[in-house]
Amino acid sequence: MDKNKLKYDLKVHLIKYLNIIGYSPETIMDDMPLFGEGLELDSIDSLELIVMLEREFGIKITNPADGRKVLATIDSMADYIIHAKNNN
Repeated sequence: MDKNKLKYDLKVHLIKYLNIIGYSPETIMDDMPLFGEGLELDSIDSLELIVMLEREFGIKITNPADGRKVLATIDSMADYIIHAKNNN
């Protein structure tokens, strides 16, 4: 799996699912915090991200503690997806 393509796809889906205005895939940095400083997403957005990961990548996050780490940045989401796909 091409990690750079995956990260780009994540950014495209993120913008689409959350209807983020003012950002493009090129303006979202891989290590930019998605919550708090950075994109300033909230708890409702985290639920949308969980749905997005399941629909688009077949990945389920069942442990809330994992969710916080996984959804922190584009890099962390890509790493989680790659790890999950490699362990199936």
